[in-house]
Amino acid sequence: MGLLVEGVWQDQWYDTARNGGRFIRSESQFRNWITPDGSPGPTGAGGFKAEPGRYHLYISRACPWAHRTAILRALKGLESMIPLSVVHWLMGEQGWSFAPASAVVADTVNGAEFLHRVYTKAVPDYSGRVTVPVLWDKARGIIVNNESADILRMFNSAFDGIGAVPGDYYPENLRPEIDALNERIYETVNNGVYRAGFATTQAAYEEAVEALFETLDWLEARLARQRRLCGARQTEADWRLFPTLLRFDLVYVGHFKCNLRRLQDYPNLWSYTRELYQTPGVAATVDVEHIKKHYYMSHKAINPTGIVPRGPLVDFAAPPTRRF
Repeated sequence: MGLLVEGVWQDQWYDTARNGGRFIRSESQFRNWITPDGSPGPTGAGGFKAEPGRYHLYISRACPWAHRTAILRALKGLESMIPLSVVHWLMGEQGWSFAPASAVVADTVNGAEFLHRVYTKAVPDYSGRVTVPVLWDKARGIIVNNESADILRMFNSAFDGIGAVPGDYYPENLRPEIDALNERIYETVNNGVYRAGFATTQAAYEEAVEALFETLDWLEARLARQRRLCGARQTEADWRLFPTLLRFDLVYVGHFKCNLRRLQDYPNLWSYTRELYQTPGVAATVDVEHIKKHYYMSHKAINPTGIVPRGPLVDFAAPPTRRF
């Protein structure tokens, strides 16, 4: 797990010592937006008009941040408009690679062997972490955006006028509620599992785990009285939470020591996760092999032996138990 410094790759783990053992996630640096007419979005510059075949998405099947973009791409029927490359599950000395393996999809746009070369093709002297997802503009030969939250919003609406499947996952009347949910869930759950897993002091770990399970308890109570996070309909908030819940028992309970309770110990959250998994098109975005091998074999600071556990056995296809 490394980063680029003025365009030069360095294999470097996170420095938590200067933050009291706390993991601090870097901010995404590419924040342009695809819009229906190419006008500027909420951040960045304009010039990125929604056009079929113009853009390319780089993801990891293991990464929850990339997973959420793959889900919206499927739900909105953007597969033919926005082709996909999938990195290898192992994040090695050169970071994400396109080494041949099951379910890896090579970089057909830039022919890169490693994802960091996509970043330096866009910005030769780039400094920062090399993360997925990456949304690439083939017309201009640059990265549009590498922030998953932004890409979700683009996929939600930018392509609606040129053939995307109807469906609004960020409806105007629910935006304040969605934004408030996203803020808490990102800090304590999506990023919270990493704050626990990458902590290097007991205090930092305890802080993260306590906040994580407080929010999971709160979500369990919320889902006891309604089908989705914002009521009856699926929204962006559900699809931002889902990739973390899907990985919870598979890797976060064991690998990241998030083991006060399993997801399967929460009846409502567990049923809700299966309901989302069984949404048409979603199961095809899940690759359990990539998920487990990535976490257990890439994070040598946490699991130096690289041994991947056989379990747990998690049946996401089991019938949901909630009734609304």
